[in-house]
Amino acid sequence: MEIRHLRYFEALGNTLNFTRAAEQLHIAQPPLSRQIRQLEDELGAQLIDRNARPLALTKAGVFFLDQCSQLLSRIAEAKEATRRISEGRRRWFGIGFVPSSLYGILPEIIRHYRLANQEVEVVLQEMTSVQQAEALKAGRIDVGFGRLKLEDPQLSFEVLTEEPLVAALPLKHPLLKFKRLSLAQLAAEPFILYPAKPRPSYADHVLQQFRAHDLSLGSVIDVNEMQTAIGLVAAGVGVTLVPSSVQRLQRNDVVYRELSNRNVTSPVIMNLRRDNDSADLQQLRKLIAELQQASENAEAK
Repeated sequence: MEIRHLRYFEALGNTLNFTRAAEQLHIAQPPLSRQIRQLEDELGAQLIDRNARPLALTKAGVFFLDQCSQLLSRIAEAKEATRRISEGRRRWFGIGFVPSSLYGILPEIIRHYRLANQEVEVVLQEMTSVQQAEALKAGRIDVGFGRLKLEDPQLSFEVLTEEPLVAALPLKHPLLKFKRLSLAQLAAEPFILYPAKPRPSYADHVLQQFRAHDLSLGSVIDVNEMQTAIGLVAAGVGVTLVPSSVQRLQRNDVVYRELSNRNVTSPVIMNLRRDNDSADLQQLRKLIAELQQASENAEAK
């Protein structure tokens, strides 16, 4: 599969007409038809319902069209950023992050860094802690913000903060009569665990919190996204544990409770490549130290 196949299918998917798509692509219609057939053969899926009048996409085609558009958009962004960097207009700095880090200090870090370094192309990529490890070693990102300590000889990490975990429950749940909840109480409930994959992940960290108190979960529902977990909590499917900063995600159908157990936390970790001593990275680390000091001073008042 080549990039041209994605462009061909995107044009056809948007026009649902071989003739118009061929005109947009400045090619003849027969070659376009052959390329789409080859694409379907490679994918092992029918993308176009050729018997429909007018032409229509199959369910697989609708899905693949969305993926094509996203991929082509990302490629265009990468080309433009590469061109700017090559021309010396802007430097490049890649940041990987897990979604839950966006409810804490990370948005402020990114905002301040971008304002202070407008000549730097800051590229943000959502990825799990495990994915961050591979991206760091491959040079696709310069720093990663996650929830796991990446034990790898090529990497180092700094714990920025230990964030308390809180229980998320649906409205009118019987446990809401308690101001604080224990892990034992939560372990007896259907528990929504995330992410299901890849592992190890935040899910393993949560499981370790229960094991440390000689507890095991009874009924577990695995999902891949934090937002999905919270949505299922709202639907009354089960309960879950989230970092306390997630409470900023204000929903009127989910209630949060602090834990009675001590030291049940989730770290916010900055993962780095050991051989990266760039000035851009050093400036980021200096900025983080300044923001942390300002936060500590504010709390002390």
